Amino acid sequence: MKTNFLIVCFLIVQLAFSQEKIIHGKVTGSGNNVEGINVVNLVNEKSAVTNEAGEFRIMAKEDDLLVLSALNFEYKRKIINAEDLKSGMVVIEMIPKANQLDEVEITKYNNINAVSLGILSKPAKVYTPAERKVRTATTGLLDPLINLMSGRTKRLKQNITVEKKEMLLEKVNNLFDDTFYTQTLKINPDYIMAFKYFCIEDFKFASAVRSKNKTLATFWINELAIEYNKLQSNEKK
Repeated sequence: MKTNFLIVCFLIVQLAFSQEKIIHGKVTGSGNNVEGINVVNLVNEKSAVTNEAGEFRIMAKEDDLLVLSALNFEYKRKIINAEDLKSGMVVIEMIPKANQLDEVEITKYNNINAVSLGILSKPAKVYTPAERKVRTATTGLLDPLINLMSGRTKRLKQNITVEKKEMLLEKVNNLFDDTFYTQTLKINPDYIMAFKYFCIEDFKFASAVRSKNKTLATFWINELAIEYNKLQSNEKK
């Protein structure tokens, strides 16, 4: 009897994993650069990064929550539905962040230059076309090194961001128990971890947790639970 029970459990686990498949995604952004956008599946904690065409591939199943984030786009959430799994393709439109600039009036001053400002002791040398080609070729030798250092800096910033989120998630784990999520917030037990990731992306909730203000954190997490449950409900319709 015990053996039969274990077999049934094994088959259930296998069935759950078999529902996962690789989803091919494409991000659009109103003509903006869509390369390097971070895509995270908050349920299975898999992640991907978009290529220069905005494309990515990630393991997912129905009701999984994808979170997309980038410096030049608004935060985006997408719940995988049955139609997405059937087609194996999902197109996600992201909204570019608005950068409001004050009106700038430009006035030309002919007598102001690098020499008059004390930046140079004498006017800069004017190069001929041939000399510029030599300088460009020489500078090009440094490009691989500059690109390598830039890539390392970008990866370092990403690692720091991940580490900060892990520390914040640990604080959230110590703040509320699972019964609070299921009974008070009405979160599906299978998606508690996904909901936690959903919450720590919210600035107001994260600030309350960091300041150890449990009362304020409880208020914001209740608001986020309503939004999360509504989001899941809309995706299932």
